[in-house]
Amino acid sequence: MAIAIEIKIIEDPAVMHAVEELQRVVWAGSETDLVPVHVLRSTIQHGGLLIGAWVGEHLAGFVFGFPGFYLTPDGPRLEHYSHMLGVHPDYRNQGIGYRLKRAQWQMVRQQGIDRITWTYDPLLSRNAWLNITRLGTVCNTYLPDFYGTMRDELNLGVASDRFQVDWWVNTRRVNHRLSREARDPLELDHYLNGEVRILNPAHHTRDGGLEISEWKGYSTDPFETFLLVEIPVNFLGLKSLNPALAGRWRLHTRQIFQDLFPLGYLVTDFVHLSGEEPRSYYVLCHGDSTL
Repeated sequence: MAIAIEIKIIEDPAVMHAVEELQRVVWAGSETDLVPVHVLRSTIQHGGLLIGAWVGEHLAGFVFGFPGFYLTPDGPRLEHYSHMLGVHPDYRNQGIGYRLKRAQWQMVRQQGIDRITWTYDPLLSRNAWLNITRLGTVCNTYLPDFYGTMRDELNLGVASDRFQVDWWVNTRRVNHRLSREARDPLELDHYLNGEVRILNPAHHTRDGGLEISEWKGYSTDPFETFLLVEIPVNFLGLKSLNPALAGRWRLHTRQIFQDLFPLGYLVTDFVHLSGEEPRSYYVLCHGDSTL
């Protein structure tokens, strides 16, 4: 049964204290990585945007961002940088993250800004599904160890590599994915039936791990239009059970994306195969024809 969710802009400092407390729940273990109330308030007073999601009287999630600039051949251009999206563990898998991002998209468009950008860990399949498949972002920027050492429970123990995704808010691609008549996502079979190659096929081990092969680089010429890159379905679980293997996955996928992005590839989709041996794959397209 779907729960009732109310989305509202947050401007009251008293409510910002609830946002600060929610950060402690979502990113437990490190006070230094939180955005405190005084920073939230100052940022919002100068163009920032803080949106909350309520289930009854409970703050179930929030998204926070602020204006910034990115460089173009014609000089700096305004963008919105989405710094944080957090959902309370008790309310996950209810579509709250999607609802918050959709509200952010609506507000930023009203401000006349055409791009929202943010970062996320490319090995987190849940985030990949939301950001790439549901929201329609694209990515051709890989940021190795972007935040340096992080001490919260989610990020402890591995380098803080990030995808920087770009959400071109006025494009047909994004508008279609956010519409109430959005197409059903493509599935793995659609790509495999089209003879799209998996660049790094992994194999399950007896202890439940997902082992990888050595990456030897990509040198096909002419380039393939589409490629598939596998990641672990549950990277956080893998990190808990086998930190060494999780570290190898970090370096392995870092090498792949740092090789492919300069060649003109960009991430345009994400597919997941469920079943006894679930698998997750990024879809990369050569060129920008899908934008």
